[in-house]
Amino acid sequence: MNKLAIALLASSILTSLPTKAESPLQADINADYPHLEKLFKHLHSNPELSFQETETSKRLAAELKALGYSVSTGVGKTGVVAVMKNGKGPTVLIRADMDALPLQEKSGLAYASTKTQVNLDGVEMPVMHACGHDMHVTALVGTAKQMATRKDQWQGTLVLIGQPAEEAYGGAQAMLDDGLYSKFPTPDYALALHVGSADVAGKIYYRAGTMYSSADSVEIIVPGIGTHGAAPQYGKDPIVIGAQIVTALQTLITRDISPLEAGIVTVGTFHAGTAGNIIPDQATMALTVRANSDEVRETLLTGIERIAKNMGRAAGLPEDKLPYMVHKGGYEVTKNDASLTTRLDSTFKEKFGADRIVAYEQHNMAAEDFTDFTRTPENVPGFYFMVGGTPAEAFEAAKNGGPAIPGHHSPVFKIAPEPSIKTGVEAMTIAALELLEK
Repeated sequence: MNKLAIALLASSILTSLPTKAESPLQADINADYPHLEKLFKHLHSNPELSFQETETSKRLAAELKALGYSVSTGVGKTGVVAVMKNGKGPTVLIRADMDALPLQEKSGLAYASTKTQVNLDGVEMPVMHACGHDMHVTALVGTAKQMATRKDQWQGTLVLIGQPAEEAYGGAQAMLDDGLYSKFPTPDYALALHVGSADVAGKIYYRAGTMYSSADSVEIIVPGIGTHGAAPQYGKDPIVIGAQIVTALQTLITRDISPLEAGIVTVGTFHAGTAGNIIPDQATMALTVRANSDEVRETLLTGIERIAKNMGRAAGLPEDKLPYMVHKGGYEVTKNDASLTTRLDSTFKEKFGADRIVAYEQHNMAAEDFTDFTRTPENVPGFYFMVGGTPAEAFEAAKNGGPAIPGHHSPVFKIAPEPSIKTGVEAMTIAALELLEK
């Protein structure tokens, strides 16, 4: 048999092999996608800053009410809570964050944001969905639709959350402080997803244990004793003391934690002084602190305060003028519950096939406040997964000298909405049906 005949035979065999049939759920999502695409583009074009998501909340509430959910707004300032009760059974919470970032969009998309908004400090800022929260809200609506039309397949209670201010610390906690678990059904499970521009569209990424790092925003205030720049002996220079603190903080990573552990202490701002010939009476630094375990997080936070105070003592500052740390807000480590992950892993691999499931690998120390919904006195098992946002061919093109894949929080951030949204809705619906199995 010649080579041509072999090739034709192989081709005929391949074309005769059965392809995986479209499931009823996939068919329904495909039918619903035109509406979801319009919603996504609307949200992307109309982003809103943290705790100012008023129009986004209104739109989400309207979408969920139209699907038959009991909807409450203004929970945690701008949060949305939608409940659907469907007989006796467990309660599943599904969360989507809604806020955008103070960035001017340069993605070149036809539906790119041109919006500006006055932030909570009174400053007008450009606003952009540069992290995919528009996709998260869209996927929540898509999941809500599929669950509402499949009430014969599940029983229990579904609680859908539109959460404010994930980007600015405090949105999840604000909803909890406003009675999320007392005014509404307390969940037995909590679920959330995040789209990833660095992940392949159509694939789902997760693992048991740590998914995201902790993150804390802290300030160090360094008091000084002001004097003339030509007579430093009469004062105490907070800029010199602050510089020594910045240098000493690096030993927390190299000497206070194991080299096998991960941690970051980054000084992002350093403000002091008004003129070159004046030693000021105060310096202020802003830091971000990251860790992958509660123990390392505690070591870093206590170490920052210890170093700051003792550098002040070494410089001869009086005890009532020692540098001090102010904790501005933080997120704990986001961890997937082991038994819940095992259960959903089995379901996902059965429904999607193992080739679409990828073991999540942490490439940075990004953080998330979804863990606030799980690490409460109720100790709610949580499962957080990533959905790919960039087609595989874009990665191949980038490897061959084509356009780089845009990162999150970038002015050129973008995802492919169709595969991202469809995969997100399908995965979240499958997870909810599994946990609310009839």
